[in-house]
Amino acid sequence: MSNWIDWHAYLVLILVGFLPNEIWRMFGLMLARGLDEGSEVLVWVRAVATAVLAGVVAQLIFFPAGALAAVPMGVRVGAALCGFAAFLLLRRSVFAGVVVGEAVLLAGVLLLVP
Repeated sequence: MSNWIDWHAYLVLILVGFLPNEIWRMFGLMLARGLDEGSEVLVWVRAVATAVLAGVVAQLIFFPAGALAAVPMGVRVGAALCGFAAFLLLRRSVFAGVVVGEAVLLAGVLLLVP
């Protein structure tokens, strides 16, 4: 009976969490096929998306919630700066920036937080 509950949870996760998202992503891909990437509308959309992401990152750094609130602000800011530096130094690799930022954050937590 326990295995049925586990599969049931995964089924609900797929039906409620994944599929509704994927439908809109596919619709967006079909709709955006003929758009010019340099058009003013898409430049504006990209700028708004970047601003929202920057706001979320700033909120996580300066007003953290949960376990991140126990990490000193210097460690959080340092991890963000190291991640950004890695992003720039490694040919604008988002993966490298995230890995380096996370590694610095974890190292700071292990060394500074009791």
